[in-house]
Parts: sequence; structure tokens; C-alpha cells
Amino acid sequence: MRFVLLAALLTGALAYGQVDPAGEWAPRFHEDQPERIPGPEIGDYCGLPINNAARLRGDAWDASLLTVPEHQCKPHPSDYSPRGPANLRIVKEIDRDTQQVIAYRTHISWEAPERTIWMDGRPHPPAWAAHTWQGFSTGKWEGDMLTITTTHLKIGWIRRNGIPRSDKATVVEHWIRHEKYLTWVVIITDPVYLTEPFIRTTDFVADPDQQMAPYPCEIVVEIQRPKGTIPHHLPGTNPFLTEFADRHKLPHEAARGGAETMYPEYRDKLAGKPVTIATVAAKALPPAPAGDGTLHVAEVQGKVSMLVGAGGNITVQTGANGILMVDAGLAAKVDKVFDAVSGTAPGEPLRYIINTHVHADHVGGNEVLGKKGSTIAGGNVVGDIGGSAAQGATIIAHEEVLNRMSATPAAGQPATPFGALPTDTYVGSEKDMFFNGEGIELLHQPAAHTDGDTIVFFRRSDVVSAGDIFTPERYPIIDLTRGGNVQGVIDGLNLIIDLTIPAEKQEGGTMVIPGHGRICDEADVVEYRDMLTIVRDRFQDMINKGMTLEQVKAAKPTEDYDPLYGDNTRFVEAVYRSLKPSK
Repeated sequence: MRFVLLAALLTGALAYGQVDPAGEWAPRFHEDQPERIPGPEIGDYCGLPINNAARLRGDAWDASLLTVPEHQCKPHPSDYSPRGPANLRIVKEIDRDTQQVIAYRTHISWEAPERTIWMDGRPHPPAWAAHTWQGFSTGKWEGDMLTITTTHLKIGWIRRNGIPRSDKATVVEHWIRHEKYLTWVVIITDPVYLTEPFIRTTDFVADPDQQMAPYPCEIVVEIQRPKGTIPHHLPGTNPFLTEFADRHKLPHEAARGGAETMYPEYRDKLAGKPVTIATVAAKALPPAPAGDGTLHVAEVQGKVSMLVGAGGNITVQTGANGILMVDAGLAAKVDKVFDAVSGTAPGEPLRYIINTHVHADHVGGNEVLGKKGSTIAGGNVVGDIGGSAAQGATIIAHEEVLNRMSATPAAGQPATPFGALPTDTYVGSEKDMFFNGEGIELLHQPAAHTDGDTIVFFRRSDVVSAGDIFTPERYPIIDLTRGGNVQGVIDGLNLIIDLTIPAEKQEGGTMVIPGHGRICDEADVVEYRDMLTIVRDRFQDMINKGMTLEQVKAAKPTEDYDPLYGDNTRFVEAVYRSLKPSK
């Protein structure tokens, strides 16, 4: 009996040793070496199941973008990092008491990305959680194969020559170990830029004696450019797109990629032979849940949280002095908002409401929430009249917000209730406050989303509340009737980038709460700023050529971004009218 038990234990240990991925690994470059070491050539989209939007983004990409300071220290995302000169370390984290694997942690030599793959069954974060370069990964064993699912990735790349992978992608990986060899299979499903899943493999061999050096990265000014310049090619002007196909004597059509180019039968199609290519149908992602009207409080950092589900995002700062809110949400959500905000600091009074702009999804709760608050006021030196000074929270906004809210309403529109109006306004470019132990800067950005936009910077918590100048999941709404302008939005985004300082790997550090959407950091703002700058340059070029609004619409100047940011109807018209000189 003892012999049988010992044999079983030894057999189990041997089997476990064959599949356990922990250890030191060196990459093998016999697959895709030209793409992985010198890097992919411009215009090489062969074998990629991309749609036209991805293709157009690749056409516009300029390698000089990597010299822009905000782009210099960005690491490869987790779905791309194995492709470089990627010496790999995999470490197990073990629970001391149960001896179960809690997580695998990886370190890759190139750019030194650190990643955690949770093995303890925890769920993926909610939709409003921040995205990172490595994403959020969970793993499970399927026989001898470790299957990993990753969500919450920042926008990355399918191929490092401008072909993007969106932040809505889901990545499934398989680690397969056989003795001293490890095969890493990556399957990317992206509803924005791919028409079907994209699969690639990378091989490693055990190298227990390897040593990995640190990989520090310091941002420097490599090229002097005017502030806000984003290198890119205007549509139809990239002179390098055909060089790859010409050099390798490939048909230009094949170099443009698409799902068909993944399959061997595509050669027969190029030769004019009748052939049916059975591509894999793209699977639509399930629709997002409609929601039950529940509001969610997400901690950001320091003393600041974000309230989700009230219309626009609400920023909440709490401390010994009470509660400060940035924006008030929709009027219909006001009771739930108050309950949620009060729950962040039970027993503490609501002292301040700061309005970032005039729209109802951000100021609708002013009146009711204001009445529930309590202003820090001076002594009651004139009896009951003076005592009333402390009733209600102080509502702060730029004077242009007050001007808009107190103006005579358009025909058929109700007037703004007096109690919803700001009780304290500031003029000019900024207002400083000190509340709950930290400095707070209110920065006016004129002629942006509206003419009364305020960006709020919590200096000690290191959080920026951006309002609707920054909405990472949709195009900005440029309210021309209330003084908005596309250039002002770009200026506002550049101001946010000036305020933010990322931590290591261009991630974290100063966090940004957008007017709508998930918690972000500087890298997310940079992606959005780049998009808007490129779109502005395209529109300006077409306007300079004398094109009308209808001609611009027909040219589809935002086609490469529409799958990512949605309906562009109002956006295209607003950008055109912002840039077109009035007669």
C-alpha cells in the first residue's frame, strides 16, 4: 500500500511539473521574426482580420508619434508584450495556509511590464473601473492548459505599425507547456476593429539561468514642436503605404489585410480562380445590461470618489470639513444621489456643489441637493436673517454658467428655478479653494464643450474632474449654441494633460474623472486628445480646399474612429462649423 501511494504522489508531482508555467523563459524567434525584432513594415496589414476603420487608422499613423513625450514610455499591452525581445519570468503566488495558487505574476524584460493573473475565482471589475496596459486577467486550468481571460485593457495595437486594438476588446490566452517549451496562444476579439477573432502564437524555451536588467524610462524632448502637435498623415497623403507590397512583390490588395487574407485559399482568389473562403463570422458582443437605476460609488484615490449612474459622473470629495460634490446629476436622480453621497461620509454635511457646465445632466440636482446642504457661514449677528445664511450648500460655477441658467429661456422651455442657480461664481481663468485639507483649483476653459466649462483639480488627492470636455467612450458634444468650439475642447484636453503626471509606464499617477465613462488616467486623455487633434486637422484641410459640409460628410473623415466613439452626426457638423469662418 505504501508503495502504491508513493508511486501516485510521484506521478502527480511529475505531471504537475510538466504543466506548471512558473520559471524563467527565453523567446524563440523562428515565427514572425521580421515583425517582432526589426518591427513591422509600414503598410503591412497582411493576414489581419481588420475592418476599414482599422485600416484607415493604420494609413494615418506616423512613426514620429512615438517621439511625442506622452507616448515615449508606453509599454506593450499584455496581448502584445510577448512579441518583442521578451524574456519572461512567471512567478506563483501561494496562499500560506491552503497552499493554493492565488495568482501567477509575470515580468517581461522589454519595457518591464508587470502583470497579475488571478487564479482565486474573483470576478472582473465593473464597466466604470479604470483600464490598464496589462488589463485585468483571471485564469483557470483546462486539463494541462492554463486559459486566461483579460478585460479592461487600454487602447493598444494589433500590429505595431498603426493597426489599433480597441479598449472594448476581450483577450483569451492559452499557456501550454511541454517539458521545456511553452507556447503562448493569444486570441483577440475586438468588436471595434476586427471582423473576426485574431489568433497568434509565440514560443518560449526554459532558461533558468537568464538575468533580466531593469528597464527605466525617462521622458525627454526629442523633437521641438508647437504644443499640441500630433504627427499623422492626412487621408491619401501617406507616401509609404505601398513600399512593403512593392518590396516583396505582393499584390497591393493583399497587403491591405482583411479576414480573407488569413486563409490559404486567398492565393487562388488573387489568381482569378473561383473559390469560397469560409471566414469565421464575427460574434457580436452581448448588449450591456440596461441597469436597475442603482448608483455606484467607485473610490478613485485620496479623498475623492466617483458616483456613477446619475446622468453625468459626479465627483465626491469627503473629509473632516464635510462633503464637496462636482456636479449634481439629473433632477430625476436627486434623492438617490443624496443617499449615495451621504453614504460616503455618514453624518457629514454637504457643503459645496461645483458645476462644471450648464447642461441638465450635470446641474439638474442643484436645487434639491443645495437645500439639503449647509454652508459654512459666519456668526448670526443679525438674528434669524443672518442665520439663514448657513442654510443650503454653496453652489459654485463660472459666471457664464449663471448667465446661461438665468437667461430668458427659449420658447416652450421652462425657466431655471431660482434655487438651482449658482450662489457663488468666479470670473476669469481660475478660482482657488482649500477644503478637507487639500487645495482645489477651478480652471475655466472658455469656448470648449460650452463657454462655461470648469476643470476641477484636487491637488493632494491628485485627481482631475474633467466635466464633459473629456468623455472617453463617445465623441465630445460641442454645444455651439452655448459658445462651444472644437479648438477649445482640444485646449482643455491639453490643459488636463499639463495637470496630470503619470506614474511608471505612463499609467496611474494623476487620475481623471470624465464627464461620462470610466475612471481614466493621462494615457486615456492622450488617446482622446490625439483623436480630436487628427480629426480637426482633417476638417481644416478640407475646409481650406473649399469643401462644403455635405462634401465633408461624404468624405467620411471620422470613419476610422466611428466604431470606437459611436454616432458622429452632431460631432461632424459641430467640428465643421467650429472651423469654418463665418461670412
